Amino acid sequence: MPIRPAIVAVGRTKFGEHYEKEPEKLIEEAWLKASMEAGVERRDLEACYLSDYFLPITNKLGLEEGFLSELTELHVPMEVTRSFSSALSNACNAIQSGKHSIVLVGGIEKMTDRWDKIRDDLMLLEDPWSYYAGCTPEANHELMLRAYIKKHGVEGDDLQKFNLALAHISVKNHLHATKNEYAQYQRKITVEQVLNARKEARKPLGLYDYAPVSDGAAILILVNEQVAENFASKPVYILGAASATDYLSYPAREDLTHFIVTELAMKKALKTAGIGLWDMGIVELYDQSTVMEMISLEDLGFCQRGKAWTTVYESCRDYRGYYEIDGKKLFVNMNGGLKADGNPLGATGGAQIFELVKQLRGEAGERQVKFEKEPVYGCALELEGFGTKGYVYILGRNKT
Repeated sequence: MPIRPAIVAVGRTKFGEHYEKEPEKLIEEAWLKASMEAGVERRDLEACYLSDYFLPITNKLGLEEGFLSELTELHVPMEVTRSFSSALSNACNAIQSGKHSIVLVGGIEKMTDRWDKIRDDLMLLEDPWSYYAGCTPEANHELMLRAYIKKHGVEGDDLQKFNLALAHISVKNHLHATKNEYAQYQRKITVEQVLNARKEARKPLGLYDYAPVSDGAAILILVNEQVAENFASKPVYILGAASATDYLSYPAREDLTHFIVTELAMKKALKTAGIGLWDMGIVELYDQSTVMEMISLEDLGFCQRGKAWTTVYESCRDYRGYYEIDGKKLFVNMNGGLKADGNPLGATGGAQIFELVKQLRGEAGERQVKFEKEPVYGCALELEGFGTKGYVYILGRNKT
């Protein structure tokens, strides 16, 4: 049997606009929460893996590894990647190879420190060709929306329901965030607000359809399964992990109505975990827009192509905390998703894992899901760029 990496502690900050806090204060806050939870001290760490997209730009930090070394006063191996999922992938490889037994995985971002330029940075990150054509970070989302409507023949009354379904996604995520103390936006919104914002923008997607610009940090402590119970009474195991990559230029891809990286990564992660799709009852999706949450339901396999919007529409007419798909319950973005929890890129994937760990342990407080069967598994999807790279992680309370 392969070695299962185990998460024994998680920590995070509140996401939002943290002008008053330096990056080191944010990452320290998240670390202290995880450290106290597992009783792990800095000297116990054998390696560190950090993620950020923009710290060298927003805060003029050079080698982030050196920044982390100063914070921890350690000289152990340290690596920096873009996304939290990428950092976690490297950490899992180190644990599974037997190279390390206990490592730190962290993510940090201070995007609001470069508020006036961050949109340019985001667009260049997603698709430089579209940037030089004059596009904004929202452009590809609208292109995907239009391509989806055309391919699947959504028109007439169905088009009206389709637009309402997307609005309901935003309303749902804001509702979930009211129960999340760490969320950037802990307030309810209405369908009317979403629709009015689209009218004001004179576009098919408006202000409430997109995730915000955020600051924040997230941490987890990953160990070899053989020592997991030394640090936690309820370790959560990483049972499946996979990634895939697609063209950088979104318009150059073969199919503009979905992300093939999500589909490929999910299939491989399920195979590695040795479980079925519907063994999972809770998922954290990468909803940079309401369109992306809808598309991800199809890409992961929970909904048929061209049908996810009907699932959302029917489930949200009388929302009971989950999407109902063929008589099955699927709990989605219980922390509020990127839309309401926040989206500090380097830390975003960490917040997704944080939520799954808390839910699987039964420690999610007011937003705790009541699972109908055991064992329980959860899934996190994180994307880099506009579907250029996708990561899927499958977590469980049981090793198998």
